[in-house]
Amino acid sequence: MMNFNEKTLHKESIYEGRIVDVSVHDVELPNGKTSKREIINHPGAVAIIAVTSENKIVMVRQFRKALEKELLEIPAGKLEENEEPENSAARELEEETGYKTNQLTKVTSFYTSPGFADEIIHVYETDQLFEGVTYTDEDEFVELVEVTLDEAESLIKEEKIHDAKTIFAVHHIKQQRAQANLKND
Repeated sequence: MMNFNEKTLHKESIYEGRIVDVSVHDVELPNGKTSKREIINHPGAVAIIAVTSENKIVMVRQFRKALEKELLEIPAGKLEENEEPENSAARELEEETGYKTNQLTKVTSFYTSPGFADEIIHVYETDQLFEGVTYTDEDEFVELVEVTLDEAESLIKEEKIHDAKTIFAVHHIKQQRAQANLKND
């Protein structure tokens, strides 16, 4: 079996920001040749699949500068230093939506763009919501939106829901509901 590891020969930090750091790595490839890798380092993130007692999916509408458009997304945010993902998920849910929960269940974790970034996102779910207080960051502008599963699937087709974590969340909810219907039959 071939060893695909790349050995870092030299690493240069070219940007240190509030959310990401960027470095360029000179690497030795498995065939002995060299190449460059541009790497984005990110502290990690959380996302929350929250469903109301009316079976509506909790989302936020926000403008995404990198895409120059508004998207509907499930609540999500960056892990703070030394913060446990579950605590971060509860904090982000309340900050962005005004909903609180005492019951979060981990669904999965996945890398968002492993070709150039080390960001991992931890996905949690809850259907146990109660009212809290919205308090977004001073540079964050979001609007709470609640949609049915059918509406969410239409919004995916319209590319108003157009990010991987939210599309994953919608498919996860659909799969869970299908499994529940099978058990009830």
